[in-house]
Amino acid sequence: MDEKQSAAEKAVQLIQGGMTVGLGSGSTASWAIRKLGEKVKNGLKINAVATSLKTELLAKELMIPVLDPSEVQKIDIAIDGADEVDKKGNLIKGGGGSLLREKMIAYASERFHVMVGESKIVEQLGNKCPLPVEIVPFGKELTLRKIRALGCEPVLRKSGDHFFISDNGNLVADCMFPGISDASWLDVRLKMIPGVVETGLFSSQVVTSVFIGYKNGDAREVTIHS
Repeated sequence: MDEKQSAAEKAVQLIQGGMTVGLGSGSTASWAIRKLGEKVKNGLKINAVATSLKTELLAKELMIPVLDPSEVQKIDIAIDGADEVDKKGNLIKGGGGSLLREKMIAYASERFHVMVGESKIVEQLGNKCPLPVEIVPFGKELTLRKIRALGCEPVLRKSGDHFFISDNGNLVADCMFPGISDASWLDVRLKMIPGVVETGLFSSQVVTSVFIGYKNGDAREVTIHS
């Protein structure tokens, strides 16, 4: 079994009938959504909110009821993948370009559980994975100049021959910040720049636990906050 699949399927075991579930985006979240679809087919009654248009389409294909976030009173639990997780439980997310919606749902949820393969666990964020930063198209060069002044070289993400456009109509700049020692500080500093909408830095303070999948098919849960 794929290490991401084993982490996802273990995380799905937390979901119970009557819950409103935040569904993440990306390959690991897709494993979880498919497993959840099986449970719904077998009678599990839940509602879901999606963090991307792709996630919404997949959930609906699997007959998982999807609500607009503004229609729900609370989100009981959210499950999502990550591009990097450090030993404290801080995350880099947004490799698929859905960082804004992913962060909104994670922070609005009572519990947020992260699902990753063991290769995503790192000593320090940013050594391997660029940090996605969502920016508005207007005056993009002004915004990129300010990001560049923080010590990285932002690269606007492309999709084919065109710039990648998020579900929110924005651009995504991939920024290499090797060795991020203070994720919360960098997150705040970037969002102080006019034109920056959101960053892919998620504080450990919002993470309930991390499900880690291994190549041998095992998975274990590491609690970050009870």
